[in-house]
Amino acid sequence: MSASRFCPPRKSRHDWIGPPDKHSNLRPVHFYIPEHESSLERKLRELRQETQAWNQQFWANQNLTFSKVNEKEDFIHSRLQARGLGLGTESGSKAALSAEDMADFYKEFLSKNFQKHMCYNRDWYRRNFAITFTMGRVALERIWNKLRQKLKQMSH
Repeated sequence: MSASRFCPPRKSRHDWIGPPDKHSNLRPVHFYIPEHESSLERKLRELRQETQAWNQQFWANQNLTFSKVNEKEDFIHSRLQARGLGLGTESGSKAALSAEDMADFYKEFLSKNFQKHMCYNRDWYRRNFAITFTMGRVALERIWNKLRQKLKQMSH
């Protein structure tokens, strides 16, 4: 994964979303770290950071696999040859396949990578459930802390 050079302002108190990564096409998040971050808030941030890094790595690898020139070019070449055509046309321009022909390539690519996508989806749901559950715990912790603070103020 290539690190983005985007950097939010120093005094920002919010998460910032950077420009798309050139390999994964995902927008990296720069997470705000509060000065008095609780251990549960830290756990949530770290879960989100780990999931982001995992997601970035998966899609960077997936996009690299997908865009491997040879595999795509071999597919185009074999289709054109099957039709008795070469890679170039008589006018000198590069021969191309129709959208329907290319859909066959994309379908084949997805079929070859079906198991990888199934594992990714399973892990993505598992990670996001853990993040959502932890977000709920953080929200309850914050409510409890505010309530405790109000009760303290009322008793004084």
